[in-house]
Amino acid sequence: MKKAKILVVEDQNIVALNIRNKLKNLGYTVPATASTGEEAIRKAELTGADLVLMDIMLKGDIDGIEAAKEIKARFGTPILYLTAYTDDETLERAKMTEPAGYISKPFKEEDLHSNIEMALHKYRAEREEDEIE
Repeated sequence: MKKAKILVVEDQNIVALNIRNKLKNLGYTVPATASTGEEAIRKAELTGADLVLMDIMLKGDIDGIEAAKEIKARFGTPILYLTAYTDDETLERAKMTEPAGYISKPFKEEDLHSNIEMALHKYRAEREEDEIE
């Protein structure tokens, strides 16, 4: 099975680099990172990522939730939120995008791995179901 391509969207460079290294250690490919919502949408299109690991608070005019909405609508790519924001208002907004998951920072590598695997499995199963119909 080919390695899953994961786009990392995180506005803090050191955090993005840390996440990228963890993902590579877990056997995933990280074709790109993005620090703004606009850049995330562009790179989701260019990379054909299998999954987007999305922070909610980003630099620029579009936050992670708005970017996730656009990416999901245009490309159907599953979104896994990885964020420090767990307040009710943010959770409600995030739920509207039907994410594949929501991981709170700080996170454990095992939690990241298991959430990614579940999200990818669910996405692949849904695609197979759609092809059968």
